Amino acid sequence: MQTIQSPITFVNAEGLIVGRMCSKVAKRLLNGEEVIILNAEKAVFSGKKKSKVLEAHKFLEVGAPMRGPFHYRRPDRFLRKTVRGMVPFKLPKGKSAYKRLKVFMGVPLEFKDQKMITFEEAQSSNLKGPHFTLGELAKEIGWFNRME
Repeated sequence: MQTIQSPITFVNAEGLIVGRMCSKVAKRLLNGEEVIILNAEKAVFSGKKKSKVLEAHKFLEVGAPMRGPFHYRRPDRFLRKTVRGMVPFKLPKGKSAYKRLKVFMGVPLEFKDQKMITFEEAQSSNLKGPHFTLGELAKEIGWFNRME
């Protein structure tokens, strides 16, 4: 049996707007590519930090702690779940696409020398208003970084 190797795309999330980047990644996953997102904690949200934190706290109140739904606070898991919302993960093609996604905080040693892409239309430098990183949001909603 021959397995078909899908092309691997490395995405540097540093300075990219979360929603725009995730939609581009979801499209690539559905086209059969394997996508690895690096520097997840450096992805950017647009808008005022205070209002987004309040919105996140309200969302975290939903559910029972032991039964779910379980809400992630780590930036890499948060980003992975954002992409999951953009693929039909209950259908077979969505399940296989979601399995081809890997998200990391920082850059692991095995991916140090890889050529990474960034999406020009998702750059946060295009933003004129307030913005903040996913890492900052994660710290506000209860994630703490053990590496610091």
